[in-house]
Amino acid sequence: MSIGTGVVLFVIGAILVFALNFETEVVNLDMVGYILMGAGFIVFVIGLVLLARRRQAVTTARSGTDSVTGERVEQRVTEVDDSADRTI
Repeated sequence: MSIGTGVVLFVIGAILVFALNFETEVVNLDMVGYILMGAGFIVFVIGLVLLARRRQAVTTARSGTDSVTGERVEQRVTEVDDSADRTI
């Protein structure tokens, strides 16, 4: 979601800077556009970093019947991939 938000902010900023020729006394639209482009770039990079650091977990569930007591037995195993946290 943050990657898309960054792209949208960047595009809106680029439109304000390069496509519009309005001049107002209250707000400098070029400066607002540059600020939005910078914020969009920062949000995009943060989104990429968070996506790269995401951990993946796989949960495996097994169920069966105990042959001695006849009770149902359920086992859950969760494996976490920490390969992004390891340093070489």
